[in-house]
Amino acid sequence: MASTFTTSSSSSTQVQPAGEFFNKLTPAALQDFQSMQFPSSYAANVVIFSEKDPAQGVYVVLEGEVKVSINSSDGRRLSLAIARKGEILGMASALAGSPYDVTAETLYPAKVAHIGRRDFLNFLTRHPEAYQAVIEELSRSVTRACDQLRTVGLSATAPEKLARLLLDWSDSGQATECGGRRFRFSMTHEEIGEFIGASRETVTRTLSNFRHRRLVDFKGSMMTIPSRSALANYAHA
Repeated sequence: MASTFTTSSSSSTQVQPAGEFFNKLTPAALQDFQSMQFPSSYAANVVIFSEKDPAQGVYVVLEGEVKVSINSSDGRRLSLAIARKGEILGMASALAGSPYDVTAETLYPAKVAHIGRRDFLNFLTRHPEAYQAVIEELSRSVTRACDQLRTVGLSATAPEKLARLLLDWSDSGQATECGGRRFRFSMTHEEIGEFIGASRETVTRTLSNFRHRRLVDFKGSMMTIPSRSALANYAHA
């Protein structure tokens, strides 16, 4: 697995950040924040930072998607979330000065901006009104992690877990003409299993069943859910 980005950092090309955190900043704070970021382009499957690494700062997803996971000492992995454009990674660790508690790895080619820990803390000192946005961002992260753990720990069956995961991912997709949702879906079945605590074989069998029942459809790297309600109802049947 790669552990470094594949193209050099560039601070000359700024990408306008977008997301709930940035929508809460004042124009002056947003401009200040943007001036600190150092975007880098990453290939797919590149580790941006690993749990237990010293917190060097925060990372802003500008383009692409980043998988956030936790790992056990014996190599098992539980994927917690997919961070998308506008989301900030490593914020809690940067604030506390503690090692990162998760691993962040690109799913697809991505552009991610790094802001050093000292720069980030100084930014909050200059713009104390941004603390409210920070609190809300941390709250969203905790809520999402709890939702994922609830799915893995409390859902009764693999179909229920996988259906909930697909429905969650479809929220970021595009609406179809028939009222369904279409979204990118190019992870391996083993990677999908890391999100629901299931084996590759279980994911393959469950997806095949979903497709046979026309609850999902695949075309290339895209998945379509014709009816979100039908998929949700089947999972709870």
